Amino acid sequence: MNHDVAIVGLGRVGLPLALCFADHGLRVLGIDNDQERLGALRAGRMPFRETGAQELLERNELALSDRIADAAQATHIVITLGTPSFSHIEIDISQIRQALDELAGELHAGQSLILRSTVAPGTTDYVAAYLRAHTTLEVGSEIHVAHAPERIAAGRFVEEIHTLPCIIGAVGADSGALVGELFSVFGAPIVQTTPIQAELAKIWTNILRYTNFALPNLLMMDCEQYGANVFDVIELINRDYPRGGIARPGFTAGTCLRKDFAFSEERSYAPGMLLAVSRVNESVPLFLIRGLIRRIGALEGRRVCVLGLAFKADTDDERDSLSHKLVRLLERELAQVAVHDPLVASATASFEDALSGADALIVATNHSSFRSPAALAQIAARASPECLIVDPWDCWGFGQLFAYVAELAPEAGAQ
Repeated sequence: MNHDVAIVGLGRVGLPLALCFADHGLRVLGIDNDQERLGALRAGRMPFRETGAQELLERNELALSDRIADAAQATHIVITLGTPSFSHIEIDISQIRQALDELAGELHAGQSLILRSTVAPGTTDYVAAYLRAHTTLEVGSEIHVAHAPERIAAGRFVEEIHTLPCIIGAVGADSGALVGELFSVFGAPIVQTTPIQAELAKIWTNILRYTNFALPNLLMMDCEQYGANVFDVIELINRDYPRGGIARPGFTAGTCLRKDFAFSEERSYAPGMLLAVSRVNESVPLFLIRGLIRRIGALEGRRVCVLGLAFKADTDDERDSLSHKLVRLLERELAQVAVHDPLVASATASFEDALSGADALIVATNHSSFRSPAALAQIAARASPECLIVDPWDCWGFGQLFAYVAELAPEAGAQ
């Protein structure tokens, strides 16, 4: 084989994995059909932010291709393609199916095919059955199939690939041993299980986080209804209580958390439970806008500054971010919306221009650059003196979901 491992899909899961494999001495082939992304990599430039990845790219060489069939030149083929959800709570595995179609006639005995993408329960067994139907290779002995789910947080790949237990759900013991040997280069614990259990472990890792974050968001809405302070209530819940631990509210989204509940909901025995969780998180932008309107009146013609487009702090990833939904809803209120995000690829206004004359400001993403006393001082200096700040993240520690800039400005100047 010309390569030890081929990574099919050089997105935010596949590319850091490819670079980490290369950094451990493996011969790596990266495959993607995005020519702009391939061009950036050939120029030695990361196409997105990931802590430590640029340094890996600078000291390692990746072979690159835009042909999925070329992955058959590697001993191990890792698929990291997207698995979106259709609007009718159905999983779209068309990208994986296309990759299988292109690879089937090229595979050889001794290779492994590894799903790294998030998949619905039963998908790994589907892949094994597909290979049985479309090749002459015996799954589990000649061609090895496994699911090795990725559970790493954005911005922490280089750190967590070496520390998080690597779950491997393989079709057959031989497949588990082979794929385990591949991932053992990172030094993290290898945990062997069945494909179904690996698939469930991945999606329920994200479902747990999605549900945990829905609870403080619902509490935030309850507090608004009853005239209570959500940050005070959370502090009361958690203070010196052995069974506490509720998180703080905020925008809960991103491609993993926002869609992965559908992988369970698709065939659930309790249909609607996780949809209810989704409705709580999805309603946060509208809740904040309604709270804004209750306090300052109609937004038509009013200038509203939105800070942050990324789905989480200090990343440039704006896929499935609720910030975009917030902006659209504000525009439907005929507000004049100005957006600033220092990290995302989308064009946004400068911090100064976005703040200028703002009647209201909503912190949609809690980037660290927004959380400084200097940033708050800039807001106080450039926004309208009557500007209402909407801060579900409590960026500056004042414990106020809705607060007028005049209330916070003296504190900002004193820090």
